[in-house]
Amino acid sequence: MTDNLNHDPVQPRPVVARLPKYAAGKPPVDVPGLTPYKLASNENPFEPLDEVRAAIAATLGINRYPDTISTELCAQLALVLGVPAEDIVTGAGSLGALTQILSTFAGQNEDGVQDEVIFAWRSFEAYPIVVQSAGALPVQIPLLSDGRHDLDAMAEAINENTSVILLCTPNNPTGPILTQREVDDFIARVPKNVLIVLDEAYTEFVRDAEAVDGIKTYQQHRNVVVLRTFSKAHGLANLRIGYSVSHPEITSYLRLIATPFAVSSVAQQAAMASLANLDKVMARVDSLVEERERVVAALTELGWKIPTTQANFVWLPLGEQSMDFVQLAEARALSVRGFAGEGVRVSIGEVEANDRFLALCRENAGLLSS
Repeated sequence: MTDNLNHDPVQPRPVVARLPKYAAGKPPVDVPGLTPYKLASNENPFEPLDEVRAAIAATLGINRYPDTISTELCAQLALVLGVPAEDIVTGAGSLGALTQILSTFAGQNEDGVQDEVIFAWRSFEAYPIVVQSAGALPVQIPLLSDGRHDLDAMAEAINENTSVILLCTPNNPTGPILTQREVDDFIARVPKNVLIVLDEAYTEFVRDAEAVDGIKTYQQHRNVVVLRTFSKAHGLANLRIGYSVSHPEITSYLRLIATPFAVSSVAQQAAMASLANLDKVMARVDSLVEERERVVAALTELGWKIPTTQANFVWLPLGEQSMDFVQLAEARALSVRGFAGEGVRVSIGEVEANDRFLALCRENAGLLSS
C-alpha cells in the first residue's frame, strides 16, 4: 500500500509561504574602542526597577502553571486605569493580545469569504503577519506624507467584509499620534459591527494634549478595544506581557480563544511590582521623553524634516538610502532598524548612544538632506 502514497514533502498552508518575515532589530556590531548600543527595537534602555527585580527573584511555584487570567494583575490594572477588571484580558505582549483579537474576530468564514482587516502602512510590521495567519485579508492604506494615518482613505476602504480596523498611535515606525477629535470623527464613520483596535504600545511616552485617550474612547464605544504593553515604558520586553481592554461582550470571546497560561507568574509579579511603583517608572519615561525632544531638536537644527514623534523613537524617511545609513551606523557600533526603500527607525537610548547617532547625522548631512 505504501507505493500508492503521495511522497511529496509536508507543506504548510499556502498563506504561510506568502507571509512577510518579521525582522527583529539586530544586535550592534562590535567596533574596537566603541561601546555598542542597540537602537533597533524600541527597547527601554533602563533595566527594570529594583522593586521589580526583587519581585522576579521572589517568585515561587515555577513548577506550577500560572493564573491563566492574571486575576491579581487585572485587579491592579483596573485600579490604575479606572476600568472594571473583567474588561482586561492579558496576553503575551500586546502582540499576543492582538493575536487573540484577530483569532476571535477575523478570519475565513464558513462561506469561504475572508474578513478584511484595515490598517495603515507602513505601521507595525507584525500586522500583515498576524492578520493573514488568522485567515483574514489585510487591507493596507498608505500613510500620508507626514507619516500619519490617512483616516479618510481608511474609512473609504470599509465594506461589508471589514471586520477589524487597527489604529496604531503613536504609529510605529513613524511616530505621530492620532488626535481625539480625528478618532472620534473616524469612529462615527465606522459601522458598529466593525471592531476598532487602538494600539497604544507607546502611550506612556505621549505628551501631546490632543492625543486620543484610548481608555476614554473604549468607555464611550462598545466596538473599541485598547491594546497596551509592559514591554516599552516598564522595560519588561523579555517577559512578554501585555493586555487588551474592551467591553464584556468582547472579552468573553477573547478568553475563549486565548492561549492558556500565556503570561507567566514571573511576568505577572513583575508587572504588578512595576505598577506599584508607577511614579518611578514614569520618572524614567520622562527622562526618555526629554532625550527624545533633545534628539528631535538637534535633527531639526541640522535641517532634517522628520515626522512629529510622540514615541520613544524617531523616523528618518531616507527612501532608497535607508540601508546605506544602517551600514554607517553599524560602523559606529550602533544598531538601527532599516526598512529598505522607506526609512530608518532609531530608538531613543542611552545619552551616549543618542549623541553618537546625532554625530553620525552631522557627519552625513548630505545623506540626510538628499
